[in-house]
Amino acid sequence: MNADDVQELIESTLEDAEATVSHPRGVDDEDHLAATVVSPAFEGEALVAQHEMVYDALGDHMTEDIHALELKTYTPEEYAERGGE
Repeated sequence: MNADDVQELIESTLEDAEATVSHPRGVDDEDHLAATVVSPAFEGEALVAQHEMVYDALGDHMTEDIHALELKTYTPEEYAERGGE
C-alpha cells in the first residue's frame, strides 16, 4: 500500500481529516510509513484514542500491508499552534 493510498483512506474515513503520509527519513521500504493527521474528531480525545481512530480507519491494512506507522495526531487548533509542522 503506497503513501497516497494510506492518505486517501485516512482522509475519507476520519471527519474532516487532513493527512500527510510519507516514508520516514532513512527508510526505503514501502511498508514503513510516517503520517501526520489533523482532524476535529480528535478534540477531547486522549492521544492513545486518537491513534486508535487512525488505526481503525486503516483497518486490516495495519496488519496486512503496513508494517510500521510513525504517527502524529493533532486537532486543528493544536496544529495551528505548532505552526503546521
